[in-house]
Amino acid sequence: MPKKQFKTESKRLLDMMVNSVYTHREIFLRELISNASDAIDKLYFKSLTEHDIDNRFEIRIALDKDNRELSVSDNGIGMSADELGNNLGVIARSGSAEFKQAHEAKGEIDIIGQFGVGFYSAFMVASRITVISRAYGSDEAFLWESEGMDGFSVSPCERDGVGTTVVLKIKQDSDEVNYSEFLDQYRIEEVVKKYSDYIRYPVKMEAERSRLKEGTGDGKKPTEYETFRELETLNSMIPLWRKNKSEVTEEQLGDFYKDKFMDFDDPLKAIHVKTDGIVSYNALMFIPSRPPYNFYTKEYEKGLMLYSGGVLIMEKCADLLPDYFGFVKGLVDSADFSLNISREMLQHDRQLKLVAKNLESKIKSELKKMLDNERDSYVKFFEAFGLPLKFGVYNNFGENKEGLVDLLMFRSSSENKLVTLSEYVARLKEDQKYIYYAQGESIARIERLPQTESLLSKGFEILYMTDDVDEFAVKILNEYGGKPFKSVSAGDLELNDSSEKEESKKLAEENSDLFKAMKDALGDKVSEVRLSGRLVSHPVCLASQGEISLEMEKVLGKIPQGQKVKAARVLEINASHPIFKRLQDVYSSNLETLKTYAEILYAQALLIEGLVVDDPVAFSQAVCGLLIK
Repeated sequence: MPKKQFKTESKRLLDMMVNSVYTHREIFLRELISNASDAIDKLYFKSLTEHDIDNRFEIRIALDKDNRELSVSDNGIGMSADELGNNLGVIARSGSAEFKQAHEAKGEIDIIGQFGVGFYSAFMVASRITVISRAYGSDEAFLWESEGMDGFSVSPCERDGVGTTVVLKIKQDSDEVNYSEFLDQYRIEEVVKKYSDYIRYPVKMEAERSRLKEGTGDGKKPTEYETFRELETLNSMIPLWRKNKSEVTEEQLGDFYKDKFMDFDDPLKAIHVKTDGIVSYNALMFIPSRPPYNFYTKEYEKGLMLYSGGVLIMEKCADLLPDYFGFVKGLVDSADFSLNISREMLQHDRQLKLVAKNLESKIKSELKKMLDNERDSYVKFFEAFGLPLKFGVYNNFGENKEGLVDLLMFRSSSENKLVTLSEYVARLKEDQKYIYYAQGESIARIERLPQTESLLSKGFEILYMTDDVDEFAVKILNEYGGKPFKSVSAGDLELNDSSEKEESKKLAEENSDLFKAMKDALGDKVSEVRLSGRLVSHPVCLASQGEISLEMEKVLGKIPQGQKVKAARVLEINASHPIFKRLQDVYSSNLETLKTYAEILYAQALLIEGLVVDDPVAFSQAVCGLLIK
């Protein structure tokens, strides 16, 4: 038969299919299996009304290493000579697309082969493609053959039974590409499992296995193995996520999660979603029990697996999850997404955004249920993944704070465990104006902070915050339940009654010259020296003024090549400590010694805060100078 040329623009399009559209060569097998499944779907649809059709449907893969051939066969609807010429001779024309358009209004069947280009992906690995097909209702079979750009031919042939067989002549290996991998049994099994595990029909292949040879290995004869071949089904067929929740056991969910997402531990929670509407989809998501090793690195990729009709389209669709839920593992299966021409990625459309929003809402509600009903599990979850939630509150100027704030937890000074903001507010003292918090590198360091003394002595609860992002998130939240957040190191804690305030004000006025002299001695290291309303036993501490706290200064200082931002530091002196009387005496007798005292006290306050002393040598000399007097 003379060769026919591909229709207008098809040559250029074929070149694009092979060299540009597909990211991974292995995709060709997914496309051929999907086409075979579509062909069976069409015949299955006919079998609903024409009952003489044999419905023992299957897809078969065969390997012939000697002749470098791989074939994919089905017993579906098949194609006539005209259909072979029209469907395979016109690139980007799909019989599946026409079939779907004819029946989609009835919702009777799901066909994913909409573009008609998937077949040509086989040219990525094949130098020649041969298609042998016999249409349902016909006694004639036809052979379509092509080596690519130079066109195709269609000729009569023989075939037992209806259906289609696609035979690929695998290319010879080159320095850049190992095409022979697609003649390897285990590689084919891997690709089928990865992309086509949930095709609704069995995908079978004759596989070579080994077994103990009968009569050996019994201690009398040496152990010998023999090889044998048997027909095996490579795919699971029934997706777990399409079953009713009541039909799936916790053990099945755990096994599925560990196998699919390469984890050794069972998930903390499985989340089932089944939605019918503008976009119909099934989703099965998991909350891991611990972060993967690379979770807090830039190499980590978030995203859900995306399936269309049981066929894997994307391994990680990042657009379906917000960053603060990036720890969630799982998958979404829908036929309603708009896929690109290679079916390897999504078009960014309204359907995608709608599903992403629904999934986000579902994850939030399930986490809240866990918090309310499975406290121990939630605490375990938050210890593993609380940090992304806090970043979610802080990012985008607090755009998502309302949906996340009730999921946050912080260590409580009085409860000695993680508590929620609502639990803290529910325990507020009657006259308490603020939610008090302390930021530090660790719980142990926070507990030693002088700034917490007064609050703790009066029985106030303090939230201990140890993550770098905590105070930034709190600044974004500003308040909770009508109660503003207040750092133990910032501003006036407003703990004293009116008489105590008056006494403190009087004492500050009487010693204003002393504090001014200390401020002059320290220069621009501090913005102010003043009496403290937060110290009990400690002589001195640092406080801050303005929006930047001392802890925020530390965090911002860690940013490589970032702008160095300093907090407005305030040196506070404890009027009840003996050091205050000493300062008064020195001020009246020796201003130079007062300067030394000011520098030592400031350095001491820096050390308490975990900050670096400006001049350690000068500090050491100043201390020694006082010791030898």
